[in-house]
Amino acid sequence: MVARAEPSIVARSAAVLSAFDLRHGSLGLSELARRSGLPKATAHRLAGQLVDHGFLERDADRYRLGVWLFELGQRVQSSRVLRDAALPFLEDLFVASRETIHLATSVGTHVMYIDKLVGHSSGRTPSEVAGRLPLHCTATGKALLAHEPVEVVDEYLRRPLERVTRHTIVVPDVLRSELATIRRIGWAVEREETMVGFVSVAAAVFDRDGRPLAALSVTGPGRRLDPERYGPTVRTAARGLTRVLQGDPTI
Repeated sequence: MVARAEPSIVARSAAVLSAFDLRHGSLGLSELARRSGLPKATAHRLAGQLVDHGFLERDADRYRLGVWLFELGQRVQSSRVLRDAALPFLEDLFVASRETIHLATSVGTHVMYIDKLVGHSSGRTPSEVAGRLPLHCTATGKALLAHEPVEVVDEYLRRPLERVTRHTIVVPDVLRSELATIRRIGWAVEREETMVGFVSVAAAVFDRDGRPLAALSVTGPGRRLDPERYGPTVRTAARGLTRVLQGDPTI
């Protein structure tokens, strides 16, 4: 009988770090072990080592991600170039709307926010820089997914679709129809699918090969943000950023 190989120290450390997300920014040891899938003793040992190296911080009996991870993230060239190129367009959208503005990209089955502008009256939104949410319940995620190849969309829709709020679309055929509309009009809308009371409108940004690279969005309270009003504006900003990025050899 061949013994099954134990996960490497890198894999186990990655499991510990991956246990933290938007809804679990601070974890006790028991929850950290459960979410990482590691024995409690192993999780405790690795968490201690990660604290020593600045990857985690400890406050009493709880852990959270450390500032050293943020410093490392700032060194990722592709994200830095994208953020720098996108900033003027994010600022234009903010001036036009005075609402929360996002720059996001896809990571597997999730959208990850890599920049965010927030006004004094924008209110609390469920997003944060470096945070992730499922593609199907966010405007940025749907804008990106709509322009993926058919086989990628089909694979995504075969997965169970998480219901984040009671408004989240979890019926594959309904979502597939919405993705077709997004491709036709050039922008995506999310109505209270991530957080009740908030709506978003987003448009995709493309690389030189025409593949979805990122998405821009405007998010705000549903009582004052009209997606039909801002859809063309966000689409225009995304097209402008696309032109800039397609002329940049580092993207």
